[in-house]
Amino acid sequence: MIRVLLADDQALIRAGFRVLVEAADDIEVVGEAVNGEQAVDLARSERADVVLMDIRMPGVDGIEATSRIAADEDLAGVKVIIVTTFESDEYVYQALRVGASGFLVKDTEPEDLIRAIRVVAGGDALLSPSVTRRLITTLAAQHAAAPLAAHRLPGQAPSPHARHLSRLTEREREVLALVAEGLSNEEIARRLFLSPLTTKTHVSRIMTKLEARDRAQLVVIAYESGLVTPGSATFPA
Repeated sequence: MIRVLLADDQALIRAGFRVLVEAADDIEVVGEAVNGEQAVDLARSERADVVLMDIRMPGVDGIEATSRIAADEDLAGVKVIIVTTFESDEYVYQALRVGASGFLVKDTEPEDLIRAIRVVAGGDALLSPSVTRRLITTLAAQHAAAPLAAHRLPGQAPSPHARHLSRLTEREREVLALVAEGLSNEEIARRLFLSPLTTKTHVSRIMTKLEARDRAQLVVIAYESGLVTPGSATFPA
């Protein structure tokens, strides 16, 4: 059973998500948080697998809460899906940067919500839709010229992973660049004439070397390190 925590300051939004989530036989809602601080506490006490996290909440917002969850070794298994109003939300890239595994729009279709929870709980990043990849590219371009410090925790260094790009082999750099384009392991394998198992091994080693939680962070690292530049990749429609 996948254990889901709902974090949103609007009771109506939480109630709606609860109805949708609990309609699935393999998913249950284990708690509701009205702000980021409560979300972090409940993620720990309720042993949540996935947090549906709103960004704009009073006090500790969703970005800082996501960062706290990602930085806590005791919460290493907790995955965060940012719930956003999409184009009006300029902080999605920051959320992915600090450890979110993907995002959903608040008017997501019920079946897409359930699929997203299952995908993230299974260890994958919610980066398949081309719209997600385009959003990351756009926001990376917007923020490339300035540090993203607005929601950085005290003492948190900017982009610590990007400095370790030199640890990667040439092949691993190729794989990382394709991950940043949003390609799956199978698609990368076909592009580089590798077996899916070999590709999976490369991705796992890259995540270890760059200390990344999941594929979402690999995408952010690829852009911030300059390995991939906004607009250089082509995305399927």
